[in-house]
Amino acid sequence: MTKRKDIELGLISLLPRLRRFAIGLSGSAEEGDDLVQQACLKALERYSQWQPDSRLDSWVYKIIMNIWIDRRRSAASRLSVPGEGLWEQIPGAPLTVELEARQDLKRTWEAIKRLPEEQRQVLLLVTVEGFGYQEAADMLEIPIGTVMSRLARARRALYIAIHGHAPAG
Repeated sequence: MTKRKDIELGLISLLPRLRRFAIGLSGSAEEGDDLVQQACLKALERYSQWQPDSRLDSWVYKIIMNIWIDRRRSAASRLSVPGEGLWEQIPGAPLTVELEARQDLKRTWEAIKRLPEEQRQVLLLVTVEGFGYQEAADMLEIPIGTVMSRLARARRALYIAIHGHAPAG
């Protein structure tokens, strides 16, 4: 198979993960989809830059982050809760339990979107996408200690936002 064909097939299998990451990063399903589309186009246009012995997902995540950073620099964008307007379409348990869960999710996303961008990127890569600290450090081109520090600050800030106080200890 050709290198481009490998990328095409790889991108198809990565789409759900890329979309989840882009929505989490941007805070909007519409903007997340745009980020993924633009990143996939760039990956296909620049397929010769990808090294087959490296991870395709890491390369495309980095493309998404670069596009996002470029967009943030060029225009201030307002984050919204992912899936806003779709809350009513989520099937679930009894209404009261479902409403409480939706409120908790909304409150959590609100807290995530208030995090500094650097902390939000690390939080999404490590806790949502499941990358290891070293992988996240490589993608973000920062030391692993910085990843650990940003993640700790992000988790603490979320805890405070959700519980109203700092964790004990």
